[in-house]
Parts: sequence; C-alpha cells; structure tokens
Amino acid sequence: MMNATEHPARLDGYASALFDVARAEGDVDGFVDAFYAAAKTISANAELRDALSDPQTPIARRQGTVTDLLGARVDVTVVASINFVVAVGQAKFLNEIASRLAEIAAEEEGSVVAEVQSAIALDAGQVARLEAALSKATGKRVQAKVVTDPSIMGGLVAKIGDTIFDGSVKGRLDDVREQWG
Repeated sequence: MMNATEHPARLDGYASALFDVARAEGDVDGFVDAFYAAAKTISANAELRDALSDPQTPIARRQGTVTDLLGARVDVTVVASINFVVAVGQAKFLNEIASRLAEIAAEEEGSVVAEVQSAIALDAGQVARLEAALSKATGKRVQAKVVTDPSIMGGLVAKIGDTIFDGSVKGRLDDVREQWG
C-alpha cells in the first residue's frame, strides 16, 4: 500500500500534470486556489475521503459524488481534475497533491506557500495583509492558501514549511491549559 512519503515522485507527477492544466486554462492562481480549497475540504472529511478512495465503489459513482458536491460551486475544470485524481485511485492523497500543486505554482513565481487555517472566510484584502505580514516575518515572498476551519475557534494558524505561526484561540487555550498543568 502506497503512502505519500514513500512515493513523492508519483504525487509530484500528478501535481505537475495539474499545474500544466492550470497553465493551459490561463488562470493558474484561480485554478490552484479552487483545486486547493476543494481538495482540502474533501480531505478534511474522513468519511468522504474514504468513500472516494474505496476501490469497491465504481469509479463513475465516486466521480458522481465529486460532481454533485462541487459542480455548482467550483469551475468545471477543477471538478474534472479532482475526478481525474479519483479515477486514478489517488483520492486518499488529494491533500498532498493539492499542497504540492500550490508549492509548484508558488515556486514558478518565486514564492513559498503558507497553508493557513482561519476560523472564518477571509476576503482578498485580509489575505493580502496576511501575506504581507508573513512575508515580513519570514523574509520570503508568501502566497497564502486559506482554508476555513471553525474548530480553531478564532484567529488563524499559518504553516510555512516546518514553521507554524499559531494565532488561534484554540492554540492560546491549549497554551493556558499547559501552563496551568
């Protein structure tokens, strides 16, 4: 059974192919952002991820599930690309493929990716300010990929490589619990 750490070249291959699709579509940032958000949402739901990875379920049914869930909300090319990942049996690695796709796109522009969890949806201005603050903190040009995660209660968590900036309410509560023993 393959895992993401055993076969990064294979996952890089899928991410590179998806980057080529994004480039062909002419809106790399839009495609990458939409694919990333959809893939992270699917990956966060273990039951859905497992259903899309189940080889006992016909591919057409798994793809129908993706289309039903995303079709009205996401560009048709993004839906087709996620359905491709499902069809080739890599749905359980959708999270890793999306992260690598975002990294490839950022590298093309001389940037690094910040994977950001926010308790609420951020508008374009807030994302721009966040990117500026993270760029100042790291000394690198940063592209933020934001996923809404209400479980962090408030604030946000940003991860750039191995560095984590935790400004979440949940993180602060955890710190207080740890200090109080």
